[in-house]
Amino acid sequence: MSAKHFVNDPNKAVIDALRSLTLTNPSLCFDEANKIIYRHPSSIENAHDKITLICGGGSGHEPGFPGYVGRGFLTACVAGTIFASPGAEQIRTCLADRLPDSKGTLVLVMNYTGDILNFGMGVEKARGMGKNVEMVVVADDVGVGREKGGKVGRRGIAGAVLVVKICGALAETGASLEETTMVGRLAAENVVSVATSLSRVHVPGRPSEDADEELKRLPIGAAELGMGIHNEPGCEKIDSELPSVVKKMLAQLLDPDDKDRAYLRIERNDPTVMLINNFGGLSNLELGAITTEVHSQLVNEYGLKPLRVITGVINGSLNGLGFGVSIMKLTDTGLGSGKSFLDLIDAPTECIGWLGAIKRDTWEKQYQEVEEKSSKLADEVKPSNLKVDPALWKKVLNSGLECVIAAEPEVTKYDTIAGDGDCGIGLKRGAEAIQKLLEHTKPTDDALVNFHKIIQIVENTMDGTSGALYAIFLNALATNLRANGTSSPTELTPKIWARALDQSVKNLSRYTPAQPGDRTLMDALCPFIDTLQKSGSVKEAAEAAAKGAESTRGMKASLGRTVYVGGEGWQGVPDPGAYGLSEILSGFAKGL
Repeated sequence: MSAKHFVNDPNKAVIDALRSLTLTNPSLCFDEANKIIYRHPSSIENAHDKITLICGGGSGHEPGFPGYVGRGFLTACVAGTIFASPGAEQIRTCLADRLPDSKGTLVLVMNYTGDILNFGMGVEKARGMGKNVEMVVVADDVGVGREKGGKVGRRGIAGAVLVVKICGALAETGASLEETTMVGRLAAENVVSVATSLSRVHVPGRPSEDADEELKRLPIGAAELGMGIHNEPGCEKIDSELPSVVKKMLAQLLDPDDKDRAYLRIERNDPTVMLINNFGGLSNLELGAITTEVHSQLVNEYGLKPLRVITGVINGSLNGLGFGVSIMKLTDTGLGSGKSFLDLIDAPTECIGWLGAIKRDTWEKQYQEVEEKSSKLADEVKPSNLKVDPALWKKVLNSGLECVIAAEPEVTKYDTIAGDGDCGIGLKRGAEAIQKLLEHTKPTDDALVNFHKIIQIVENTMDGTSGALYAIFLNALATNLRANGTSSPTELTPKIWARALDQSVKNLSRYTPAQPGDRTLMDALCPFIDTLQKSGSVKEAAEAAAKGAESTRGMKASLGRTVYVGGEGWQGVPDPGAYGLSEILSGFAKGL
């Protein structure tokens, strides 16, 4: 739970967020006093021949549901304060005064007591005014079983958005209120959802101490299965490892033998739609990984290959660190061509919240599997006359790798202060990959054959700026080592290494202006090479590299992300790249 917010006044946050919808969609209007987002009358074609749709609930679930107001979705949405239902008078005002004259109005509500009571009161008042109004309640959450749900029943969560989308698209076709109500109830009966979160959310304006208490309640490594979108507790605390989390979630959704939760029977190969809802606090990177895991388990364990996959913040929970899975069974609506669940989900809409950007033709086209060809190096590595002791080569290399792996936490700490925090992880990833090579491949006595295998690993495992620098330098070093070889077998001496290293730094300078004094890895590399050329001692050269890395403390950066870092913290740490390289070189010296 993060207690940090740019807007700490919850009321201002709600009002300004609602107003922003009129900035991103000019066809919308905002009734601030009643917190109603509604379509501009001029944007609705042939309103008399269609029905209108409204929805609503507490704020904090954006884009649900104000973000779904627009052509082909909702006509209006009534918002409450954060996690609190709007009042009956707000709803009455929407029904009576913010909708165009139409064939009737369908009110879609998620199954929460406050919403049911207030929207129900609004519906009754509208009916008393002679308006034709129906209400559909969506309760898709299987995290609340039959026993626990009692008379209240299941909560409505992200699956409700699919129900609203279907009803909105059907209303756009001119369908009657009776038909749309029937399809809405059918859709609600054929969708199931469950959510899991790593933490409750912090509501702006509440004490920041809540965050500390939440970490005690749900520590790192734990997740809460069945957590609601209003901070309601879940049904079980579980380990947060993704595969096991998804396995438990899908079991609750699809296990026909779970008498407490088997609300919908979905057989293998049934046509379905899969929806992954980000509570709001997960990165797109992590959400993508979650989507892949859920889809994989659906296909492999349940024989279900969803016809549509929709993923993103769909019905959020502020900045919640959680996600939900919804599965909709595609059932015949009985309304004929163009009005199936899938037709209506695919139908175009103009609202900022809907994530269905992929057109139906793209979904339904048959794509042949692409054969991915990988080009190989034109020639195998040519043997060289530069010879090494294979056992010593492995020992020295392993010593350097072990040193940089052990230094990773320190490198990462320095880079988090002075850069973007990825330097240590990149070095460790490359080092561990080279270790695997040494475990499974016996070095030869040919230095360049060995060296080229290392270069390929560096190119494939180390990314970012440091990865590119290492790859360029090592490729240049291989070329220069070969150029310094002889026509007969020769031991690869420190003198040959020094000469090739010096030439390789000059090659590297074609691609980077970095020089000693710029607070980069050059502050460690150049002293190493200079000392090795003068003394021929790897130990002395490694000591010079360590001294050079240490000299970067307080050094003003001319290159790299440290140039942009403000404050004073970076001045107290060495350059991460220089420090990491010095650790590798020190390890080499220890291995000799």
